[in-house]
Amino acid sequence: MKRETVKTDITVVGGGLAGISAAIAAARQGMTVSLVHNRPVLGGNSSSEVRVWVCGATSHGVNRYARETGIMGELFVENQYRNPEGNPYLWDLTLLEAVRAEPNVTLYMNTDVREVEADGDRDNRVIRSATGWMMGSERLIRFESEAFLDCTGDGLVGFLAGAVYRLGREARHEYGEDWAPEIADDITLGSTLLFYTKDTGKPVRFVPPSFAKDITTTSIPIKRVIRSGDSGCHYWWIEWGGELDTVHENERIRDELWSVIYGIWDYIKNSGTFDAETMTLEWVGSLPGKREYRRFIGDTVLTQNDVLAQRPFEDRVAFGGWSIDLHPPQGMYASESGSKHLHPDGIYHIPFGSLYSKNVSNLLFAGRNVSATHVAFGTTRVMATCAVMGEAAGVGAALSVRKGITPRELRERHLAELQQTMLRSDSSIIGLKNEDAGDAALGGRASASSALKRIRLDRPSEAYPLGIDVGLLFPVDGPKGRIELLLSAMENTELTVELWGTGRPENYVPAALLERVVVPVLSGERQWIDIPFAQTGLDEAANVFVIVRANEVVSLFKSVVPLTGVLAFERKTLPDVSPDLEDHRPDQPVVEWNMRRLVRQPFCFSVDTGAYSADKAIDGYARPYGGPHMWVSERMEAGREEWLEVALSRRTRVSEIHLTFNDDVNEDLINLHHHETPFPVIPELVKDYELEAWVDDRWQTVAVGRDNRKRKRVHRLDEAAETDRVRLVVRSTNGGERAELAEIRVYG
Repeated sequence: MKRETVKTDITVVGGGLAGISAAIAAARQGMTVSLVHNRPVLGGNSSSEVRVWVCGATSHGVNRYARETGIMGELFVENQYRNPEGNPYLWDLTLLEAVRAEPNVTLYMNTDVREVEADGDRDNRVIRSATGWMMGSERLIRFESEAFLDCTGDGLVGFLAGAVYRLGREARHEYGEDWAPEIADDITLGSTLLFYTKDTGKPVRFVPPSFAKDITTTSIPIKRVIRSGDSGCHYWWIEWGGELDTVHENERIRDELWSVIYGIWDYIKNSGTFDAETMTLEWVGSLPGKREYRRFIGDTVLTQNDVLAQRPFEDRVAFGGWSIDLHPPQGMYASESGSKHLHPDGIYHIPFGSLYSKNVSNLLFAGRNVSATHVAFGTTRVMATCAVMGEAAGVGAALSVRKGITPRELRERHLAELQQTMLRSDSSIIGLKNEDAGDAALGGRASASSALKRIRLDRPSEAYPLGIDVGLLFPVDGPKGRIELLLSAMENTELTVELWGTGRPENYVPAALLERVVVPVLSGERQWIDIPFAQTGLDEAANVFVIVRANEVVSLFKSVVPLTGVLAFERKTLPDVSPDLEDHRPDQPVVEWNMRRLVRQPFCFSVDTGAYSADKAIDGYARPYGGPHMWVSERMEAGREEWLEVALSRRTRVSEIHLTFNDDVNEDLINLHHHETPFPVIPELVKDYELEAWVDDRWQTVAVGRDNRKRKRVHRLDEAAETDRVRLVVRSTNGGERAELAEIRVYG
């Protein structure tokens, strides 16, 4: 046996998506990082050992423009390209390569941390070290650092250090949460095992093991959805243990879950109810995917009310968007729905005060153990949200160590620096502007070869009978002029059209009625109809939501091509999923107005807008927020180059240029087999380009990008260029018709 001591700036314990993101984020800030993980593969519940889908703020397409950026965004886009089929083992490799690409991260897998040395009184403790046993290598390793991040999920490191925490459900009166029970208890969400199946093409017999449960004696066949072709997370509802201690009774929970999995497969194979003769089990999990255990207490405790009100915390450093998703304590044996969901009207914000310990001065955390009530935890627990919290905690830890202060002091004295550092890395923060004094493009003047000034989607793909209310969202900036709709009418009729505001800039639902008009429509095919809204402009740039009310004799038309910033919706009155499985109240706006069947298929219409001008690339926003906030050119044509030029705010010896391209954060990406995009690379991403600087009275190429498929590109110039102008020349995209750029930053 070997005894070792490892000293790094930061130690991250837990190699799930929260820990991976924290380690990478800290390393990119120049910190040396030990990433310690107790399994042979990275990814936690998303790994090939457990195989849970990585869900996040998009909520499977419920929320708009909500996909995560930063490190989680990089992982999503890379996996989309390398692993479109959602192979769990290739996802493992995507994560492993992301960590190994960071020279400042040292990875210790198969290393189980069981001891923590900490000192100080109860209200002011400090972690000195964490010690782990590397299984199979007989190495006992002591990790010493200035800061520690507990990304273990169960919160073991913080527990051993004496961090205050909560387990179970708070009483309703504690935080005024409607969904909390009247009396506090120890109930948590249960754990899950999953299984995969495949069709062998020939008859396969299944002999159940002796411990397989006869599920016909339970409520499962009646209250849950069983289909022979489903695999993996389609069976998320195989859940149990919420009334037990999910850590200390982990083995008992696993055995019960196994008994039900083999019982379900026996039911599918041998009941005669399913067409499953050639189906076989391909994989059955053996490591329960835990949902909930300890939740640490930070300076801020995120609550149900914060989530639903979309509270814009001053110290916001991340966002989420999954519903508040709570399950019955009895799990798969419950007679009620397998889950109930409460949705805010869009994404919500997560404060830095929820990511560090109230009483352990050098402990940060990310993942399902952050400072939130049980009800709020119902949304923060999903893994893409865990990842963006991990990135925020990693950057916070790095800045704290660099400055020799605690995370609390960082929040109190250097909050703007924390947030601006994260924005520079394209982290998942919504609604904060770039105010980086070092960015010479900020405050400059932008011009372009062209910019889209009138939305005109005039290439129809198919008719859309207007049997239900539909919505059309688009950005307005300045006078919008005439709005026209392309439609057909089987007879003379009237069409009711309404103009709505969306309320908050981060929301994409109708919130406030601005105007209603009734338009006469004559019988005819493919006619452009004026919608005579009196309001020709709004007080400021914003998205508007146009509702076209149902009319049985009218058809709209879907557009062949999508357009950045334009979305289409259907008003749904019936749930997509059985209420026995998922209870989503249909009157919640993001549920009522659904875009899933119309992704990348807006309706044909026309309107003026200034939302795509060149100056949007330097307006301080790199994500949609009350508009797309990006430069969009006219349609690219052969022989005409598209470019964007920035006259800098000051003459600069340029050494670094940041480009943030449009990777359509409305596109819902996922790691495993839930769905697959029809393209391996987001089409709107710029593929080939050059960066030029005005030097010696001519444009000189200073950097070249070829075959790009990433959102964020940082070009560190081989030789600094003294200039007051730079420009991006776009040669091609990955399939999009226009050159698009969310942000350009220029540093000396």
